[in-house]
Amino acid sequence: MRITACRQAHFNCAHRLHNKQWSDEKNKDIYGLCNNPHYHGHNYKLIVKINGEIDPESGYVIDMKVLADIIKKEVEDRYDHKNLNLDCPEFADVVPTAENIAVMISNNLKPYLKKDQTMDIVLYETERNFVELNHITL
Repeated sequence: MRITACRQAHFNCAHRLHNKQWSDEKNKDIYGLCNNPHYHGHNYKLIVKINGEIDPESGYVIDMKVLADIIKKEVEDRYDHKNLNLDCPEFADVVPTAENIAVMISNNLKPYLKKDQTMDIVLYETERNFVELNHITL
């Protein structure tokens, strides 16, 4: 039987939505206030969902303590209280939209999946704005 184990986390960071290939005018037109040259921040809420078979010995899909430690190392320690544009090399040439942040989180967590597991990422940028990345596999 497949079941989904979920872990919620939070991190705070700053970013600027700015495409280096576009003019300043186009960036302002597309990204509006989010293109502020002095950056702006969000209090992100992350939900990581691991779907898989229950291990008959442990009773777990994944040990929640292990998942918490992975998220701390690969997400919170990497992004919390950082400026994504300036402090995180993976965003040097990638616009740090919620969509792209979710993809980067997925890339960071994916190596920890077992072959028969899938992962979903839900990333809330605000209470009303969130993205989902679904059915990630190894």
